[in-house]
Amino acid sequence: MPTSLVAYVSFAGHAREAMAFYQSVFGGELTISTFADFGMADQPADGVMHSELRAEGFTVMGADAFGEPAEGWGRNRIQAAFMSDEIDRVTGFYDRFVGRGSEVVQALEKQVWGDLYGEVVDPWGVSWMFNIAVPGGWAKSGS
Repeated sequence: MPTSLVAYVSFAGHAREAMAFYQSVFGGELTISTFADFGMADQPADGVMHSELRAEGFTVMGADAFGEPAEGWGRNRIQAAFMSDEIDRVTGFYDRFVGRGSEVVQALEKQVWGDLYGEVVDPWGVSWMFNIAVPGGWAKSGS
């Protein structure tokens, strides 16, 4: 898959409702995975761990952000998310943020869904997510 940059929206427990609304506006195919799908017992089982709406020409992704402090809702509700299988290219992007005034939120490493994932916040407060697909990565459930 070529590298793409998509909008990734965090919701305060309303991801399923919001993503269904976006689907009604944009059309496309919506897939939703819950925290239970990934065995994440410390989160609400029916909470949205990851959702993806693929419409013609663009993608919107979203998740519930349980546990985030309420004062954080004015910042980084929307992140820039690189989605790719180009390991060297996207790892290079991640590495060029690190050590240049960016805060590492999540080190780039293998995650429960099987892909490599990392996240940084740049010096201007923009959150950048890096997800690199590896063979046998996460399985989507229906909406």
